Amino acid sequence: MAAPADSPTTGSRVTGPVPWVAMYHSVGDCSDDPYRITVTPERLDRQLRWLSRRGLRGVSMAELLAARARGEGDGLVGLTFDDGYADFVDNALPALARWDCGATLFVLPGRLGGDNAWDPLGPRKPLLTAAGIRHAAAEGMEIGSHGLTHVDLTKADDATLKAEVAESRSVLAELTGTTVDGFCYPYGTIDARAAAAVQEAGYTYACAIDPGDLNGQHAFPRVHIGQNDTAVRLFLKYRLHGLRRRPVEGLA
Repeated sequence: MAAPADSPTTGSRVTGPVPWVAMYHSVGDCSDDPYRITVTPERLDRQLRWLSRRGLRGVSMAELLAARARGEGDGLVGLTFDDGYADFVDNALPALARWDCGATLFVLPGRLGGDNAWDPLGPRKPLLTAAGIRHAAAEGMEIGSHGLTHVDLTKADDATLKAEVAESRSVLAELTGTTVDGFCYPYGTIDARAAAAVQEAGYTYACAIDPGDLNGQHAFPRVHIGQNDTAVRLFLKYRLHGLRRRPVEGLA
């Protein structure tokens, strides 16, 4: 059994400032959006422009963590997109390319070509097919796992937890032909059991929303970014993030 994400492993532990990681979902029509998880392509473009004008650049989690490990992470922020909506290819990729940004796309290999059936409210939105995921990867996006089917891991039995975490990684590795290093907890919910399962499955890092008492590279906090996040709101979220979050253990 791997050590929990917030406990020491081997070697000396280091603690570094928490990186700013933005959490997106769908990029498209947000006129019917009860969960407020959608931004329009125009809003995303303005938000990426805001980063650029402040000398910041959005990158994938893999690039962010690699740069931080080299002591070169200044000016980089993580961009993550949860659920793997099909609109990522048509609406997010062009904006990311326009502003020379990368991103991590957390997808659900158990729902390829399906929709967001886990959402009781709101419109059904199509999810990426296997071809769509490969296309995003070919455009330089990092592909990570969001579990197989979008299950709350803190409520899953042992068999379901293993399938959602370990099997999703192996399926995605076969689909993309690359190692899958990142995981994202569905609904952002996390506990020590879920974090330990993710670490044991071999993921290098994992993203939550507010991980509470958990810390380390398998419990990264993120900041929700939505349609209402104009320049002023982005500035406040960026400046306050470091004040609200504890330094991350195991991160230089």
